[in-house]
Order: sequence, then structure tokens, then C-alpha cells
Amino acid sequence: MLLAKVDRSGLYGEVKIEAFDEKGNPAEIKVLASDGRTLIDKGGTALEVLSKSGNTLERDEIKPVDKKGDPIEPIESSFKKVNNIKQAEMDDYLSLIVKSVYWLQPAEESNMAPLLEHLGDGRLFSFPFSYRDGIETDEAFLVGNSTEAFMIVGDQATLQYMKFNEIAYLDTPEEQEVSPDDLDLDFDLL
Repeated sequence: MLLAKVDRSGLYGEVKIEAFDEKGNPAEIKVLASDGRTLIDKGGTALEVLSKSGNTLERDEIKPVDKKGDPIEPIESSFKKVNNIKQAEMDDYLSLIVKSVYWLQPAEESNMAPLLEHLGDGRLFSFPFSYRDGIETDEAFLVGNSTEAFMIVGDQATLQYMKFNEIAYLDTPEEQEVSPDDLDLDFDLL
């Protein structure tokens, strides 16, 4: 099957905002370095992984571990293997925090008729999905009707239920107070 990503810009269109300086030149995003004086062009910063001793580590030297320090077994991409689907419950699908939506289209010499027949009966299916090799999977749901199929990818929401007339409190991070001295900016250096 072929996947065609469905995104908001494809459905609703998009608006691009362009900014220009007083001379008509396009404005560019710059990063202010930690010294407070140096401006860095887009793409001029990168992440580097360091060992405890401060030496640079290459990506192939890094191995994922759990909280106890035990190695985590890597998960193969869903595109490299046969995925076993199982019939899913509507409640599980409705509690999904959606990350991506894909429109499924048949590849050459493939037959989607059996899947479309089951989706046309109102059934939905799920399987663990990993777009690329990694250490965790997302939940993928196959939904649709007798003519179209979609794969909805995301994570299950953790729902907390409360009783009638019970007071609920929203957990929000504490905001840090900002003093007026913190707001002084010197634009003469730009």
C-alpha cells in the first residue's frame, strides 16, 4: 500500500506571512548566541551528544537504556515487516491523540478489496506502528468505508474520570515571576 499524508494545508490551504525590512529585503530569522552579541544564521546551530567526560559521541555509539540502565530492544520500522492487525474498539480509537493521518492507496499488484470490505462493514483495526526504526511505537488505526481507507496514527490519551459534583484541579506548571530588571533589552548591539 502507498501512504499519502493528509495535513491541514492540503485540506484548508495555507497562509504564508513574509516580512521585509525598510529596504524591501526579506527578513531572516537569526539565533542570538549565549554571549548576547553574536547572531547566527538559520542552520548554523546543531545538537551534539557528549559523554560524561565531555567527549563528543557519534550516533552509533549511543545505545538506548531504561531507567534502570538495562538496554532497550530497538523496534524495526513497520515498513520493513509484515504487520499483524487486530480488530479494535471504537472507544480506543476515540481516545487517540492523533499525530498523523494517511490516505491508503493500493500499490501496483496489490489488492485492498478485503480490507475495504471489512472497513465497509463498520469495523476498524489497529496495530503498533513505527515510521522508522526506533525505540517505541505509536498506535495506528485503519478506518474507512468500502471505497476509501485511512491510517490514523497517534498515542492513547490517559483519561481521568471524576464523579458528579466532584471538584477537579488542572495541573499547570508554576509560572516564574519576571522582574522588571529581566525585561531590559539592549538593541544597540544588533
